[in-house]
Amino acid sequence: MQTAVPQDDPLVIAGRKFRSRLMTGTGKHRSMDDLAAAVKASGTEIITVAIRRLNLDNPNEKTVLDYIDWDRYQILPNTAGCKTAEEAVFTARLAREVTGSNWIKVEVIPDPKYLLPDPVGTFEACQKLIKDGFVVLPYIHADPVLAQRLEDLGCATVMPLGSPIGSGQGILTAEEIAIIIERASVPVVVDAGLGVPSDASRVLEMGADAVLVNTAIAQARNPALMAEAFRLGVEAGRTAFLAGRMPRREAAVASSPTEGVAPVLRASA
Repeated sequence: MQTAVPQDDPLVIAGRKFRSRLMTGTGKHRSMDDLAAAVKASGTEIITVAIRRLNLDNPNEKTVLDYIDWDRYQILPNTAGCKTAEEAVFTARLAREVTGSNWIKVEVIPDPKYLLPDPVGTFEACQKLIKDGFVVLPYIHADPVLAQRLEDLGCATVMPLGSPIGSGQGILTAEEIAIIIERASVPVVVDAGLGVPSDASRVLEMGADAVLVNTAIAQARNPALMAEAFRLGVEAGRTAFLAGRMPRREAAVASSPTEGVAPVLRASA
């Protein structure tokens, strides 16, 4: 009989429970039809949206927010495109006005080439936004010290990168992510650089609480099919973590009994 992931194993962020441990982004999709199909296939319940990349000047023009069922999904605005803490705080406040939600994914990225997050600017923005009543989910490098300080500050999660944004290089920061997972008391969401479902499965097996995937789904030849594959990868990784992997050993160990085995009888010549 097939055994499913326990129903009493929710992802809990800021007191809210979610069944899915796969968050998805809305950028880089080739069409809104692709986006809608991918979101449905992924089983996600949390969708992130870059507020600064929406055209909010024309109220009659549809944006990605018009294609998402707000009753079904938790909208997670992000501050993508912000280079300073001040810009991130301004964008977060704008996002709250637009969406009515106090959830915000903080991104402070001053470097346009490598797109690595600014740890100082991120901390400053999170500090101000927490005081302003936001539920803050910060995107960071896989820095265990920074992750701990952001948790102590009151962030609802920490979101370390697996590798550079949009690179599809997979998990290059596994050792650092493992330390963050070991120390964290808030959910650890691995964000950025995941290229294939096995990347998601790997970090869930390690004990990460969730992943956020955008480009790997949006730029796949078949986004909906890739979204389904990521859903299955996340479920497999979480199930494996709950099951508990076998210990690693330095030498081979026979998988069949070695004691009480009857000797092989040789035929006489």
